[in-house]
This record gives sequence, structure tokens and C-alpha cells, in this order.
Amino acid sequence: MTIVVESLNMGGAGPSVMVKDTIDIAGSPTRASSRALEQATPAVKHADVVQRLLDAGCRITGKTNLHELAFGTTGINHYTGTAINPRFPELIPGGSSSGSAAAVAAGLADFSLGTDTGGSVRVPACCCGVFGFKPSFGRVSRQGVIPAATTLDCVGPFAASLPMLITAMAIIDPSFSPATAPASLNIGVLQVPASKAVSAVVQAALSASGQHTETVECADFEAAYSAGMVIINRETHVACGHLLAAGKVGADIAGRLQAAGTMTDAAIADAEQVRDRFTAQVDAALQQFDVLVLPTMPDFPLRVEDAADTRAVLGMTSLVRPFNLSGHPAVTLPLASPEGLPVGLQLIGAKGDDEALLAAATLLLQRICAGAQR
Repeated sequence: MTIVVESLNMGGAGPSVMVKDTIDIAGSPTRASSRALEQATPAVKHADVVQRLLDAGCRITGKTNLHELAFGTTGINHYTGTAINPRFPELIPGGSSSGSAAAVAAGLADFSLGTDTGGSVRVPACCCGVFGFKPSFGRVSRQGVIPAATTLDCVGPFAASLPMLITAMAIIDPSFSPATAPASLNIGVLQVPASKAVSAVVQAALSASGQHTETVECADFEAAYSAGMVIINRETHVACGHLLAAGKVGADIAGRLQAAGTMTDAAIADAEQVRDRFTAQVDAALQQFDVLVLPTMPDFPLRVEDAADTRAVLGMTSLVRPFNLSGHPAVTLPLASPEGLPVGLQLIGAKGDDEALLAAATLLLQRICAGAQR
């Protein structure tokens, strides 16, 4: 089971880092775990985030596997192999940044980098029981990252601890300045469809935290998921549709790419209207609350054997994809369930104020842990 697609040893003596194979490292080809890119020539320049890692003295030890072309949610890859989920071996590692999440869960790196276009950091982090962060859209440079043009995709870190996640952000985003955790939080609990088991774990964690909570709704939440699918389909087809001609794209991704090419301009225009409405709704909610919370995934991660049909399992991103559309920062914290299966607690913060969101996550995690021990 492949977590790392290329071993490297470059940089200093600082934190060890692995990087998703959609991010350029000079001298290495960027193949996005696809046979269609097997003849890709080595990158001539580091992506901006890679250069920042090296400038900070990090040691880059490898490029990680992913769901082919970063266009899937399970992490299953029939070309490079599927990264094993180290903590939950029978479950999918999640996609698309499967190898990056698995590398951290396996202790192969202090932190790793993935990309999140429709939940592709948060879902693998949830599946593998680690921390994952999607920054505000535009906070972290995407120069040297596939796809070159996007309105959804963000480079984000994985780590086994929240302090290391914050350290990673301070390295890859030169404008990031860690904030002090607040004394308390006013939390808006988004009302979203999730299984009883997952909802119970989230509610128990919030109760243990002792923080003030109120329920809140965003009227266009489900519409935002659908609109996000329309936008990602159009933008991924523009970026990767030309690869279909060679017949080397895996059958599951080829089918999705072909379907993605049917998105009409009218559908895109409708999706953009939803983007505007939903963004305004989230902004309004965050005028009332310090953070919004909801589960990261609506149910427990699937077993690998039950996740073969990529298109049939897209619903596992129903609670993460809306915030790619709106551009708000989002972090997932790992929670334990009585069933011994992973659950993620997702926190959403004000756009551009990534520092405040991670500070709030620090307090909430401390209070959850303290409450669970009482």
C-alpha cells in the first residue's frame, strides 16, 4: 500500500515534511498519481510553499500518493496503489490527499502538505484520525500547484497535533502570526444532516467543552454543496480534460472527467449566485459567533471494500465542500467514538482570520480533553 511515491532527502534539520504530488519540487516530476502524467518532465522550480519549507530549514523527505488527479474522495488508486490508513487499516484513507494524511498518521513526517478543493485535506484527516487545515482561499500561495487556475483549491497542512499544525501554517504562510487562545468561545452549531452516531460524538465533545453553544442554520448549505460540485467539475475539466485523449486516465476518474465536461455556462452562473448567497450567510453567522462547528464527515469512513465507485461516494464531502465554495478557513479535529471509528469536528472561522480560528480550535480542544477527564 503506497503512501510515498517518491523518497527525497532535501533541506535542513528542521521538521520533516512530505508533500502531495500535485505540488512542484524542482528536479522531480509532478505526476498527480496518474498514468496519464507518467512521462511528465521534472519541475524546474519549487512551488512557493516548497521554497518556504526549505527557507525555514524543513527537511522534505518525500512526495505522497493521492487519489488520481486529485479528483476523488476515497484515496483509492489502481495505478500507484492505495495508501493504507495507518490507524484504521480497514477504512479508506480519504481523498484526495490520502498519502499526506497517512504519512502523518504513520509518523513518517512531522507534518505534511495536501490540497483541498472539495474537502481533500479535511476528509483524509478525519479518516486517518489527524488534524487538517484548509486555509482561507488565497492565504497560501498556489504557485507551482496543480491545477494552475482555480477558485476553490487551497494548499493546507496535516499534523498529529494542533501545535504542529499551527507551526506548519506559520511556515507556509508568511503573513500568518499565531494568536493567543481566547478565554471562552461563543459557538454556532450548524444544523446539517449527519448520522446519529457521528452527531452524538460531536454533541458529547461540545458538551464536555463547557462552551456556550447555539444552533444556527445557513439556508443555502445543501445548495452550496451542489454548486461546489458544478464549479469543481468545470475547473477540473479545464485543467485535466485534455488528458483523456491518451486513454491513460483510470476508468473511475475518466468517467468523472467526461461527465465534468458537460457543465454548462448557465449551470456555472447559477452556482456563482449560490456562492454569493452562501458566503453572505456564513459571514452573517460569524458576526454572531466566534466559530461555527459541524461534523467533518456525515458518517464514519467507509471500508475500502465498500468504496469502489468514486461517483457513488461523493456524498462523504457534503459537510466540507460548501466552505471551498465560500472560501472560509476550516479545521478538522480528530475525535474518538464508542465504536472505535474516527469522527472529525470541523470548525469554520471568519474569512482571512485563520489565526483566530486555530486559536479557537486550541481552546476548544483543551476544554474537550479536560471535560472528558472529569
